[in-house]
Amino acid sequence: MFIDYIDTPLGLFEFMSTDKGICQAIFCGDKVSDEKTYRNEKAPTKTNDITALCKQQLTEYFAGKRQTFTVPLDPQGTSFQQSVWHCLSKIPFGEITSYGDIAKMLNNPRASQAVGGANGRNPITLIVPCHRVIGGNGSLTGYAGGIERKLWLLNHEGAHIKAMGEHAQLDINNVIHKRQAKTQFLR
Repeated sequence: MFIDYIDTPLGLFEFMSTDKGICQAIFCGDKVSDEKTYRNEKAPTKTNDITALCKQQLTEYFAGKRQTFTVPLDPQGTSFQQSVWHCLSKIPFGEITSYGDIAKMLNNPRASQAVGGANGRNPITLIVPCHRVIGGNGSLTGYAGGIERKLWLLNHEGAHIKAMGEHAQLDINNVIHKRQAKTQFLR
């Protein structure tokens, strides 16, 4: 397993790779993969060509110079999860869709909740853009990295969100130092 990190406007981002592709990518807050506090110690890295490409593409994304990722991926999950993550990868930069729309893409219009579950277990945050999925009523809904990060990412991409409501003024500093909640599913 290979691992590297990049500092982003949303906090430290950790990404791991097999020999085939990126298998995990998360906002890791103050805790890196070995649970040391990165502010006090340098995060341990072990890189390969895939992590180097990923780092380059993430840097370009946050600089506003990249809209799609071409780094190879190797996500691990059930066949249903894989099908949902494939649909997520098809959502264009700056656009949003709903869980119901993805369920329809899978020819299973009643699977909105299952789609939401698979979306929440996406091991490759940002690169497989689960942040581009909102509720059917236009609400931002949950995001393992925090609603503040989701809103920042959508704004960064220029997505037009009709119903931000109380989320319009969230403070990104509330989540920068927090590790994504989904990490319990990734190990």
